Amino acid sequence: MTMRIVDVCAFYSPHGGGVKTYVEQKLRASRPGEQQIVLVVPGAQDAVIPQESGGFIRVVKAPLFPLDRRYRYFRDETALHDVLDALAPDLVEVSSPWSSPAMVARWRGRVPRALIMHADPLSAYAYRWFSGVMKRNQIDRQFDWFWRHLRRLDDQFDIVICANGHLGRRLVEGGLKKVQVVPMGVQPNLFSPCLRDIRLRARMLARCGLDERATLLVAMGRHGKEKRWPMVFQGVTAAGFGNPVGLILFGDGRSRASVVRAAAHNPHIHLAAPVSDRHMLASILASSDALVHGCEAETFCMAAAEARASGLPIVVPNYGGAADQFVPGQGALFTAGSAASLADALRHFLAGNVFGAREAAVAQADSIPSMDMHFQRLFSLYLQQRDRISNAA
Repeated sequence: MTMRIVDVCAFYSPHGGGVKTYVEQKLRASRPGEQQIVLVVPGAQDAVIPQESGGFIRVVKAPLFPLDRRYRYFRDETALHDVLDALAPDLVEVSSPWSSPAMVARWRGRVPRALIMHADPLSAYAYRWFSGVMKRNQIDRQFDWFWRHLRRLDDQFDIVICANGHLGRRLVEGGLKKVQVVPMGVQPNLFSPCLRDIRLRARMLARCGLDERATLLVAMGRHGKEKRWPMVFQGVTAAGFGNPVGLILFGDGRSRASVVRAAAHNPHIHLAAPVSDRHMLASILASSDALVHGCEAETFCMAAAEARASGLPIVVPNYGGAADQFVPGQGALFTAGSAASLADALRHFLAGNVFGAREAAVAQADSIPSMDMHFQRLFSLYLQQRDRISNAA
């Protein structure tokens, strides 16, 4: 019997982003006769958008989110409950730790509920804001209201899914009892070291004002404060003294002005637009020498996973989803939030055997899990939850 999975997806935006990419892959991963995926998303007008997979997107009219007008948010709880009643799901999942899971928890339907931790607000905000003056356990005590909120959701939901071990351990230490770590993966049959193109590499280095003898670092991500791009630029600039290093950052976002100002101090840093062509993205990654990433608040870090699948060493913070991707001998770890530590890690990496690190990464590129594997495990967990509720009824 087909299991209808309804995803109440508050972070969805038609303009793009990691959540949109993830849920669209989930739609494609569903199998006719086994799963039907229905996305319930906030939008400008009520609508139903059919999908080739046999699922569909149910758009619920909702207001703009005041802090980021690319997004909307669920405000009418009754309307959301009416939509869930009409859809009659076998399981409901919610991909936000804020108000929408509380709305879904209050829905009277007798089906299992899953909370997906697509965000880590404490790492993205509280730890970043206050780490200079307080230890993390002290910050946690100050934000105990948020931990109480998460523990209430844990009580109300049947399963809590996160994609990296760091976050999973913190949730358990914070008192949650239903945590399951289900790592994500990369789009299958796309990323490969075989796509390396030395002419593309030379063109990217030329964008950085350097020739082919330099090391080409690549970075991918939204221009947001939690991504710490100015810190990354400081570390790369410091490491670049005595080491010809170019960095290309592909991305855009609300913090673009501050990112542009920070990059202006180094002629070897080039800012490029986001890459919407996934095949071109795969070629860019395979043709670079290493990926550098600055954000410790990633719930998985797709950029690092895609880089590893492309045979790239990675230089990443020692915390969060990016750290989960690190393999010794295939790049370097640095202390999260520290430009000086990043500079030291890059100097060590550049002074070592960069070619050997890439050879090691290439040798293990095929071992990176695919998103198909992620969804197979996720759907299996959901089936177990459905059967458990059915057997108990």
